[in-house]
Amino acid sequence: MIPTMKTKLLSPDAKLPTRATERSAGLDLYSPVDEVLAPGQRRRIGLGIRIQLPPGCEGQVRPRSGMAERHAVLAILGTIDEDYRGEINALMINHSPFPYTIHKGDRIAQLVVAPVVYVTVVNAEEDDDLGTTERGAGGFGSTGR
Repeated sequence: MIPTMKTKLLSPDAKLPTRATERSAGLDLYSPVDEVLAPGQRRRIGLGIRIQLPPGCEGQVRPRSGMAERHAVLAILGTIDEDYRGEINALMINHSPFPYTIHKGDRIAQLVVAPVVYVTVVNAEEDDDLGTTERGAGGFGSTGR
């Protein structure tokens, strides 16, 4: 059974999230307003919707790859917790040297709904309590190019 995500439109210019194809991982999110992003500018854009995520899930607001490639404008990754009921926003940033106009109705981000594993956090008294691996503490760049 496919889970349901209840969505409330907050303005006449808001749109329900849509899936571009049957198997698209993300739901397109639309701007209900016209906005101009100056070069290098970040701006939070309210999407005019509130949602109820399925139990045990989170929402991930992500950039749209075509918008990032063509215009260097993208949504910064954001997490929506299952119990959040406020307006969904997209934090947009213009990485291009040119102003970028977002028009009302433009697809500006996408929402991926994903399962969450809830964990209990316990203090590891010793480093060995974390277990050992071949990689160990090797971090950034430790596995090569």
